[in-house]
Amino acid sequence: MIEHRGDPSTTTRSATEPRSVVALVDAASGVERDLIGSWLGAGGIARETGVGAPVTQLDLDPRAVAERLAGRRDDPLVVPVRVLWLPPERDGVRRLTFADLAMLTNPRKPHRLAQRRLVRRHPDRHAVIIGQPALLSELRANNPEAAALHAAGTTEPLARAVVRAAVVALERAERTVIGDRYKVPRLVTEEILDSPDFLRRLEYIADSIGEDPQEVYRRAEKCLGELVAAQSRLVSDLFTQAMRPVHASTWKVDTDESGLVALRALNRRYPLVFLPSHRSYVDAFVLGDVLARNDFPPNHVIGGANLRFWPMGPIARRTGTVFIRRSFGDDEVYKAVVEEYFAYLLAKRFNLEWYFEGGRTRTGKLRPPRYGLLNYLASAVRADRVDDVMLVPVSITYERLNELGAIATEQVGGTKKPEGLTWLARYIRNQQHSAGHVYVRFGEPLSARDRLAAHGDPLAAPRVSIPLHSIDSGRDSVAEEDAEIAELERKAVQRLAFEVAVGINAVTPITVNALVTLALLGVHERALTLGEVRALLAPVLGYIAERGLPSGEIDALRDEQNLAVVLEQLSVAKVVTVYRGGLEPVYSIESGAHLEAAFYRNSAVHWFVNRAILELSILAAVDAGEPDQLQFGWDEAFRLRDLLKFEFFFPDRAEFTAQITREVLLIDPEWNTRTRKNTLGADVLGKLTASGFMMAHRVLRSFVDAQLVVAERLAARDAAEEIDRKEFLAECVSVGKQMLLQQRLHSPESVSTELFGSALKLADNYGLLAPVSSESAKDRSELTERRREFAARLRSIGARITQAAALDPSNIPGREA
Repeated sequence: MIEHRGDPSTTTRSATEPRSVVALVDAASGVERDLIGSWLGAGGIARETGVGAPVTQLDLDPRAVAERLAGRRDDPLVVPVRVLWLPPERDGVRRLTFADLAMLTNPRKPHRLAQRRLVRRHPDRHAVIIGQPALLSELRANNPEAAALHAAGTTEPLARAVVRAAVVALERAERTVIGDRYKVPRLVTEEILDSPDFLRRLEYIADSIGEDPQEVYRRAEKCLGELVAAQSRLVSDLFTQAMRPVHASTWKVDTDESGLVALRALNRRYPLVFLPSHRSYVDAFVLGDVLARNDFPPNHVIGGANLRFWPMGPIARRTGTVFIRRSFGDDEVYKAVVEEYFAYLLAKRFNLEWYFEGGRTRTGKLRPPRYGLLNYLASAVRADRVDDVMLVPVSITYERLNELGAIATEQVGGTKKPEGLTWLARYIRNQQHSAGHVYVRFGEPLSARDRLAAHGDPLAAPRVSIPLHSIDSGRDSVAEEDAEIAELERKAVQRLAFEVAVGINAVTPITVNALVTLALLGVHERALTLGEVRALLAPVLGYIAERGLPSGEIDALRDEQNLAVVLEQLSVAKVVTVYRGGLEPVYSIESGAHLEAAFYRNSAVHWFVNRAILELSILAAVDAGEPDQLQFGWDEAFRLRDLLKFEFFFPDRAEFTAQITREVLLIDPEWNTRTRKNTLGADVLGKLTASGFMMAHRVLRSFVDAQLVVAERLAARDAAEEIDRKEFLAECVSVGKQMLLQQRLHSPESVSTELFGSALKLADNYGLLAPVSSESAKDRSELTERRREFAARLRSIGARITQAAALDPSNIPGREA
């Protein structure tokens, strides 16, 4: 038998040795009882704790604890004891495989016959472990409400608390042997439903909605049963083994592990919440495998109920997925249960993971964040349920994705196919095609408490809820104060989400496919030779190197042979088409694949937005003929920043100014001298073209074109007409296709419900959506005029983007790209 390996924090209690010891024995069979009995008889507890007092054995059972331990008047040392069964060791790792199931038993929980065989033949496959010991007085002090009930004659709450503490201690001891990747919660529902604070909240809800408290309790119990992830080490091992080969044949995972050591150290003190970008259904598999290989405990992954179909639902739930309703409506019980479950997991230092964009990106870049789950996290921090939570931005970037066709179809009005067995089979079949690298990068962790405070959150504990009918005076002042605090909290959470998004973008690498599609989408309806593509990319690669931007294996694009391989792979993926009938092959975007190409480009487009804004600002300043060109250029830069604020995550005005200044210095190192003279310089356009590339048409044209479609459809509407969002977006898709045929739009990538949706938010922010009274002709005329001015402004920007495209060396006739 293996020598005992227990909790490393197990130490002698104090200088005053306890006079007795109670061994809480967690045994499921006679074999386990015999092993524990032999170990105890050989002085196991004395060796491990240094306490030589007599030992009494007691089953780890609430009834036994209530009858024989909770009421004791002395102060024994309580030591939980368990037998840990281990899978066979393979290549230095003890992990269950499908071959082990041939024994018709779980190697981590073998049946009695298997236990006897293991004891005889494989003594290295089991160990007796103990959890952190505690004096009975300490257990009472840690559970004051249960102890108070015990003093009043009710022993069950204290007994349940002692059992839960013992189970948690044993789980921690197990992880010192099997690793943190097997950290799973136990007795979650029971512990939450035993919480006095939660029970009081349920009573208040029952009072406020006029329902029987027992009925509200039953509803809460049912909601917990729906929510709580029943993690299984057996299922986790088998699922990992089943999916790893599928994904290994598809991607080569490239992980920057430099920050993982620091994250593990943080995880010893705080729970981690991983917030990845969401580009594919496989994001959770990829991230989970990376963390498991680095011995992180499994995340509780918050997923949508749409993935709860058989067999994925039951499997996912046993590997840590928490299926949460997409909409709670007015279900106060469900809201309370979700908030309590989140707080419980964070307080117990279980790591969480969710995709804070609210769904997969349809365009390739980050979507605006959703705040619902972050609000629950902030609530736990404000209530001091947890000291702090560390938020970890995670970028997951794919060189190629096999599911892009379906995403593109949805963008032009297609219906999203529901998840189910057919979807699952199609997904697994698609993974048979190699898709290159997937890059996993971890951003700088953010302290939730520190960042919320920095953004103005008062971090005040929630006000004790009091039924309004019991308040006789001061109701208005209380409500006003609550509203002010709620507004501060709301803004702080939004700014925190913004920081997470910036953190994700900051570590998102530029991939080879992002650069190749960036190049090809910028040459309107033209095909390029291999040499032209290489020449076009050369100055962009230099720009990336000069800025020190994170990237994948983009240096391969400097070599024509490697570049040809990238283009051929995109051709196999039906994103690029190759014509080979002439003197040499020429490459262009496949007809009908512009949305797929834009997806790849947009994964890195945020790195080039400031450069594009700078180009348009310079062109605007030169064309304006204003005496103070410099000021006009800055004003235009800020107007463009405001126009694009629903597409990209811009910093505050001061930092944005600093970023644009750094961009200018890359073009004109003498810029600071020119600014003192309030001039752009007569040769500024020459310096732009001399840089070898222009970005405005490659980066911003699709977004501005989509905004133009929305603006023109608004201008054509009666100002008194209510706008139905779904119908309006469908109209934009139809009219956008017409404008594309008329060549009023540059590319099919502009015809996208995702881009139209963001443009509609912008119009709403400008006050262009809300209908005015049909009786006020003046108000109607004013709104119509503002809508027309918005469309005119976008047409002007579109013309300037065309001007920038004409200045790009790749679009100058007679010049090699």
